Amino acid sequence: MPAWDYPFIHPLLGSDDDWAGYRVEFSPGSEAGPMIARLAASPILNEFDHRAPWFIPAIAPSDGMGEPDERAITTFPARTNENTLWVRDLEAQLRQSKRKVGLEASPEEKLPGAGTWDYLLLSAGHARGLPPYTLLGISTRTTIVVTDVHSHSDHSWSLANACSLSTGEYLLTHSTGNTKADMSRLKLVKLLALIDDDANTSALEEVFREEPKLSYSLLRLVNSAALAPATRITSYAQAINILGRRQLQRWLQLLVYSDLNDGRHPTPLLQKAAARGFMMEALLPRLPANTAENAIDAQNHDDTAFMIGTFSLLDVLLNIPMGELLHQLPLTEYVEQSLLRHKTPAGLLLDAIEAAEKRDLSGASRRLRELSIDAETYLDVQLAALSWAAKIRKSV
Repeated sequence: MPAWDYPFIHPLLGSDDDWAGYRVEFSPGSEAGPMIARLAASPILNEFDHRAPWFIPAIAPSDGMGEPDERAITTFPARTNENTLWVRDLEAQLRQSKRKVGLEASPEEKLPGAGTWDYLLLSAGHARGLPPYTLLGISTRTTIVVTDVHSHSDHSWSLANACSLSTGEYLLTHSTGNTKADMSRLKLVKLLALIDDDANTSALEEVFREEPKLSYSLLRLVNSAALAPATRITSYAQAINILGRRQLQRWLQLLVYSDLNDGRHPTPLLQKAAARGFMMEALLPRLPANTAENAIDAQNHDDTAFMIGTFSLLDVLLNIPMGELLHQLPLTEYVEQSLLRHKTPAGLLLDAIEAAEKRDLSGASRRLRELSIDAETYLDVQLAALSWAAKIRKSV
């Protein structure tokens, strides 16, 4: 199987900004069949919310494909030609089998009537150019998914105009609505710096005392069902001792993305940061030895990779340029260069992951191929990362 047939899985956001679906894409010209079959056979799928639909591109049937998962929404292009006549046969077969089908709408084609398709995917630009109430009418019998959501304005518009699911490209852009620094999150960054510098417990406690929101979030975390302590935790020192320095550091790297006002409504960046951290930790050790050797101290390899992944979105979250933000953290030169220049092995891997999230699928495929990461490995790591990150939002 060609090494460049990489599958890219994009979480879809629901009305509460939680992950409520997934879209699978391939770079143009890829042979999607083998990876779709591998995806369908993966046991990790059982770990995902079974209510969340998976949008899979329509491909010509082949041996070994098997029956599609009940959550699979086979998604068809708006146009067909003489070379894709099999598309009509596949659509008829799926409809006859009562399988759900979706259509990727095109501005050049007439929109289907309500109920013609189970799901309708259309770009934000296309959707915003439609006559008033068009989407409202279609949404009575068809679920609308808006794609190519590159701005916060497009996302807000889609929520107000009958769109049930949306892609999250806009999450990678800085918000223009609030440029004031969030002091609570900056304190959390300071706390992470202290932990990285191996500060004593009393110094860590002092930061918690200065910022009650952090105290509440930390105590809520360690008393959660996920950790299930034998006795209720009531002090900062007790919490630090139960979590341990390493686990505390990891949770705080994610806690920075939560809503520190009440801890219950984290930004959708939380799941993205968690998935990035997981993928960096899982993929960096798989790079060729001559690429990654001596780059990171072996004892701290996993922690450093995870940190680079989670920290890579802090500039977006805090509306602070990455270079300025890094001045506030006593990080190693390797971590700084990975985040700022993308020139280290970790930085090159991060660059590939970011390209995929921006839907530069050809660029992401090229970068992964250059790093000698095969398609099977990338699919398996994506699934494990997304499954784990989907659960994180409920714990923080």
